[in-house]
This record gives sequence, C-alpha cells and structure tokens, in this order.
Amino acid sequence: MKTAPLYLCCIYLLTSSTVLADENYNFGIVPQQVTSKLIKIWQPLLQHISIKTGVKLNFATGNNIPAFERNLENELYDFSYMNPYHYVKYEKLSHYRAFAKEANKKIQGIIVIRKNDPIKNLQFLSLKKVSFPSPKAFAATLLTQAELIKKNIKVMPIYVGSHDSVYFHVIQGNYLAGGGVPRTLNALQPEIRKQLKIIYTTNGYTPHAFTAHSRVPKNIVDKVRVALEQLSFSNEGRLLLNKLNFKKLQSANDSDWNDVRRLNLK
Repeated sequence: MKTAPLYLCCIYLLTSSTVLADENYNFGIVPQQVTSKLIKIWQPLLQHISIKTGVKLNFATGNNIPAFERNLENELYDFSYMNPYHYVKYEKLSHYRAFAKEANKKIQGIIVIRKNDPIKNLQFLSLKKVSFPSPKAFAATLLTQAELIKKNIKVMPIYVGSHDSVYFHVIQGNYLAGGGVPRTLNALQPEIRKQLKIIYTTNGYTPHAFTAHSRVPKNIVDKVRVALEQLSFSNEGRLLLNKLNFKKLQSANDSDWNDVRRLNLK
C-alpha cells in the first residue's frame, strides 16, 4: 500500500508470507546513530513485530536528524520513533499520534568530555566549541543548551548530525565537549565508551514517542502497540529490547508529553 521513497533510506524486511499487501507500513527511526547501527538494532525488532502481528513494518530513517525532520514535516512515515520535541511539534503539524513509550523512563541530556581532560565543570566550556547532534535533538541539544544558558555559559555550538558523531568528535579532540544521552553513550563499544566521561546531566522528561500517522487504521496501531508491550514477557523479546537498551515498553497517551510542552521550547 505504501512504498517509501529511496531518500527515506529504507531497508525492507522479509516477513511472514501471510502479511497482507494492504498491511505494509514504513517505520521511521530518528537517526541518533549511524544508519548501519540503526539497522542492526532496529530491524530484528521490526521483523519480530511484523511476524507477530501480520503487519509488515519496513525500516526507514533519514541520512541525518534534519533529513528525518523534513520527512516528518512531509508526513512520509506511517509509524515513527521520534524524540519528545519532535513529537510535541509534529503531533499537530503532521498528524502523528503517540501510542507507546519506554516504561519507567525519563530522558536526560548529558555533556561528555574526553576521560583524561582536566575539565571539572561547565564553566570550562565558556566560549569553546561544543558539538551537538542537530539543533532540534531534544535531550542532547535542547536540554543541554538550556542548562548552559541558565548558567550564563556561552559556547559555540557545532552540529555534527548524530549522537555517534558527537562522541567520536570529542574522542578525536575536534571539540572540547559534546551533548548526548545516556542510552546512545551506553550503546557505544566499551573500548570507545571508556574514552569519555559525563560532566553534566540534565533533569529528566518523558522519553521518545512511538507514533502512528492518523492515516494508519486504529486496529493496525493497536496490533503494533500490543506486540511492543508484550516484548518484555519473553526471552526473545527481552533480547530485542536489550539491543536498544530498553527494558520495557508501555502504552502512552498524548498528555504524557505535557512536561515537554511546558518547557515551551522554540
């Protein structure tokens, strides 16, 4: 029914032959990490959900976060996993509605530096170049920059496209520090992660939203939601969640993101 354009960076999943042609949907994943890593950790989960529900879910993303945002604006995804800022923005603008989120979780922004750098606090970053994924990355950019502004610390932001790029630029010494989130930092290979240390953590907010476009029938959304909720009840499901550094997923309501709306982020 829906075939995503090539610029969606789609990887189509091989699922059960019982999947009906009119139950074929693309699932856009915010590119916090490089595409090859996203495919590795998300494709098995989407394939599992496809087989369990008979609803074929095709992996899709953007080349970077700004490209992903353009795809949201153009309503190119049927389902999407998006950050909290994206959700409160595109929920009305592009007709996306949340149906699930990570359970018992608050998203926080972090600022990292190289492990051996003699930086003790945020004041050391004043007037320095600091890397961020993109201007609208919620926790890694918006929350961390808001904290810097509150502390009257002016930095020169450099936007590098993804969380992984932030971490690698910091490790290579291209920038003194960078913004990220604990989940993507913990997803790094141990030998890479141990080269970084966190010097600041923000307050927590409702995490990323699993959303569906209003064009997706409610019964289809319900099938996907139930399958996501059931992942934590089986060994196979828990292994799939572990790949994403998730423990459990639960149903969600639009009002769950009112804490983000109260921030009145521009």
